[in-house]
Amino acid sequence: MPSKISLTEKFANFSDEWTPKIVAEANGQLFKLAKISGDFVWHKHDDEDEVFLVCKGRMTIQFRDHNVDLGPGEMCVVPKGIEHCPVADPGTEIMLIEPANTQHTGTVASQKTVAVEDQQWI
Repeated sequence: MPSKISLTEKFANFSDEWTPKIVAEANGQLFKLAKISGDFVWHKHDDEDEVFLVCKGRMTIQFRDHNVDLGPGEMCVVPKGIEHCPVADPGTEIMLIEPANTQHTGTVASQKTVAVEDQQWI
C-alpha cells in the first residue's frame, strides 16, 4: 500500500557520511539519502546516469572542465561516462537517484566505496 516517506525522519535515522541509505525504489531506480561533507573520489559510471538533489546544505560537483554548485532544492544529472567528484559543505544532505545496479564509486575502488549489496534500506 502506498504511503508517504518523510525525508526529514529518514535523515534523522543515521549520521554516517558518504554511505547512501535506500528509501524507495521505482521502475528500477533507487532513491538514496546520504549525508556528505568534504571531498569524495573522482569516478564515473560507464552505463548509468546519476542524479544529485540537494535537500540541505551546499555541494559542488566537480567535472574536469567546470564545476556545478548546488544548494537546497537544486539538482544535477551527471550523464553516464562523465568523470565527476562531489564536494560538500559540512552538514549537507542529498538524495541520489540512480539505477539499482549502480556501483557507488563507479569504476574506482576507494575506502569510501559502499557495495550495492551493503547499502541499507532505512
